[in-house]
Amino acid sequence: MLLLIPGGPAGASMYDDIAPLLAKHHTVITYDPRGLSESTVDDPDRDITVETQADDARRLLRAVTHQPAFVFATSGGCATALELTATDPERVRTLIAHEPSIAELLPGHEERRAHNADIYETAGTAGVSAALGKFLPSAGFDVPESPDPDELVAIVAMRDHLEEFFTPANLKVFFGPMWRPLAGYVPDLDALRAVQGRVVVGVGTTSEGQFAYRTALSLAGRLGLRPVVFPGDHGGMLGMPEEFAACLLDVLALPG
Repeated sequence: MLLLIPGGPAGASMYDDIAPLLAKHHTVITYDPRGLSESTVDDPDRDITVETQADDARRLLRAVTHQPAFVFATSGGCATALELTATDPERVRTLIAHEPSIAELLPGHEERRAHNADIYETAGTAGVSAALGKFLPSAGFDVPESPDPDELVAIVAMRDHLEEFFTPANLKVFFGPMWRPLAGYVPDLDALRAVQGRVVVGVGTTSEGQFAYRTALSLAGRLGLRPVVFPGDHGGMLGMPEEFAACLLDVLALPG
């Protein structure tokens, strides 16, 4: 069993390209996180905490299997996966956290806190499109200077996909009730160290120096892990799905 947890304001469609490739080898499950896409919330003004999202993932796994499952997450979805692993480790066979964007793991995170607070305020005053304009470059979705042709093709493919799930409704939830709990999330490092043999941290081949790349390195270092390098950038599963899926399958096949 392989659970794919979407990142950021994305729903299950984020994995439309790689899920069929992974399903040749695993029973693949993914879902729309609370409040996103086809998922709903009872109170749209109440914050959606990481703990609540981890409990949603736990309940989903409990409904479909009694065995530990592989869990893959990317970007902000890694907070959900890390919280699930830290609080219910017997539910997780192996966690692969691809470029977890966790600001609190970096030195000088006060500046990042201010940036995140500005994004939240911008969403409330100028709208989600303005907030998205501030979020994308810092999240690793900006076009680098002088990209090589293969990299540019992957970036264009990734951006085409982004338009599918960066909908106004999803962005309203992401920059609203999801934002502050996610931006301020601090993983339980002691609990994760206790199961570090079942935690893998991934980085992208072309995202070196970007925010989520740096937070991934910080998390790996604090857990005593060597990061696994995945094809592409922060959205590698969108821009290079076949290569990304092949790498993920190799990681899932490792003993552990």
